Parts: sequence; C-alpha cells; structure tokens
Amino acid sequence: MERYDRQIRLHVIDETGHQLLSDAKVLVIGAGGLGCPALQYLAAAGVGTLGIMDFDQVERSNLQRQTLYSELDIGKEKALVAKKKLEALNSEIAVRAYVERLTLENARQRISNYDLVVDGTDNFEARYCINDVSILLGKPMIYGAIYKFEGQVSVFNYLDGPSYRCLFPEPPAVDIIPNCDTIGVLGVLPGIIGTMQAMEALKIILGIGEVLYGKILNYNSLTHHQSQLKLSRNTTLVEAVKTGTQQQSDFMPTCTPEFLITLEQAVQIPNVRFIDVRAIGERPKITWEKAVQIPLSELENKVNEFQKETPYVFFCQSGQRSRNAVGFINRKTKIECYSLKEGASELVTFVNKN
Repeated sequence: MERYDRQIRLHVIDETGHQLLSDAKVLVIGAGGLGCPALQYLAAAGVGTLGIMDFDQVERSNLQRQTLYSELDIGKEKALVAKKKLEALNSEIAVRAYVERLTLENARQRISNYDLVVDGTDNFEARYCINDVSILLGKPMIYGAIYKFEGQVSVFNYLDGPSYRCLFPEPPAVDIIPNCDTIGVLGVLPGIIGTMQAMEALKIILGIGEVLYGKILNYNSLTHHQSQLKLSRNTTLVEAVKTGTQQQSDFMPTCTPEFLITLEQAVQIPNVRFIDVRAIGERPKITWEKAVQIPLSELENKVNEFQKETPYVFFCQSGQRSRNAVGFINRKTKIECYSLKEGASELVTFVNKN
C-alpha cells in the first residue's frame, strides 16, 4: 500500500475508497492535450482499468503540450505509446489501447465496458457521439474544452443532470470552429483542464465533493479567474436521444477509414488533385501545380466545381478539417475523394524534394 499511502491517509478515501478506485473502469477518448494529463493522474491514483481510444500518431507539434510523449515516439500510435508509458508509471493497473477512430458503430461497444468516459476530443462530431451513447448507456461524460487561454469543464449525463446537447443543442458549422492548428494553444492550459477532468472522474468514483454537473466551470489561465454557470437539463433533447428520434448520424462525419489515405498512396493516383482546406494565410504555404486552396468555410459554395472524373485528396494541418471536408463532400456528391493522413508540413517536404 506504500504507493497509495498519501491518498489513503485522507479520511474521505481511506482503504475503502482505494478499493473503489481499484474496481473502477474509465475510458479516455482522445490521448491528446486533455487526454494525456487525465490519463496520467488517473493511472497514478490507481484507477483499476483505463481505456485509451485514439487513432492518431504522435507528431512533433504535439510535444509542446502532450506530455506523455517524447521525440522518440514521433510517428507511433498515440494509444499504444500511452499504454506503454502508463504501464511503466503503474504496473498494478490494466491499460487497454484502442487504435481506432470513434464512430457510431464502435462507440456503444467501447463505452459500455466502462463506468464513465472522459472526453479528450477536439471536435463537435465526436462529442455528440460520446454524449448520445453515454445517455443511452447511462454513463457519465466528463467534458473539457480549451480556447486560447481559457478552458471549460463539466460533467454531463450524471444523476439525471444536463447533457452535452443541453449546452449545444445544434452543432455549429465545421468551418467556423476554431482549433489548436489555427489559433494556437499554450501547453499548460490543456494540462490544467485535463487534470480537472481527472479530478471529476475521481470524485464520481469515490462519491466525494461536489461534482460539476448542472454547471460549467470556466477558467481563465491569464487571470486565474474562475466562474461557474448553471446549466439546466433539456428533457426534450435527452428523451429524443433515448427514443431514437434524434438522429446521431447528423453529427458524425462520413469520413470512414476507407477514405483515409497516406501521402505515398495519394501521389500514385492518376490525375489526382490536392485540395488545401486550411484558412488563408496558414503556414506552411504550399505552391504546387497539383494543389489548390479551398478553405473549409468556402467548400459548400465550391461543390459544383468538382469534376466527377477527377479524384481529390483533401489536406489540412492535422487531418481533422480534411476529414470533415470528405464527410461533407460524401454527403453532397459522389466524386472520388480522400483525406490525407499526413499534414501540410509533410506534403510541403515531399513537394520540395520532388
């Protein structure tokens, strides 16, 4: 018991609470800026079973904030690297890695095996999916989000409290959603928010403190100002999810794995055209006769310009916006299109070499 001595000394935890932690199963979806600190502290606290769901690979730009990884991990699957690092931190727990992208098809299977889920994703589609499946399965969802120097934390679907849809009944258009690739992020902030998410998970497991449900914690890292906003449950929306009248598929992109392509595969496609869906001015800039720029915000107005006989490969900085682009195009047309697994930096390097 030496490992857990300091937390067992807390009278609200003691050995009984430690056993609750040991028996708990927590799934963390997204092993990035939020997921890394959440995973580290949940593992250190002795949560008996941790699941890690992430399909991305470690990139050099991740190292500024995703502290589970090192330079030696670049190019490796995040879920597998995280599993190895967490097992080295605490060999007494079970760590399961799922190297796969969250979909409507696999969400129910994965989440059903855990007591609660920590949302470490960075897009609305995944959050709606996690929320809806969590409602159907009766699992709490611990939400975290960051924007520049500010962050949010809340717990949804807990003790008949509000759901994520009660905060965002409808998703915003994908082209107006900011992300770390376009606006940047100070690495400490996701560490703070991810740690807060871990704290909420521990409070739920241990049955201590005031869980952040029915309210949203807002945190400003520049001023350390915190505020809490009350959030009410929208029973109509929640019941719509339970009865199936709310269509989850409306919020999930249709860019399934078969539409993902590597750079090596893409350049071998005859007559292929590359579409840069990043915002104007994003770096690195690419100048290539096979590539044109159509920002994601303009894609809807350009649909009619795509030729059915031409295959298209969409790319951005990390792959999220290009997957959204493919999902949109697949819903609107029947042209051959793919999302590039590698980002703009790798494509620029290829162009410069060739």
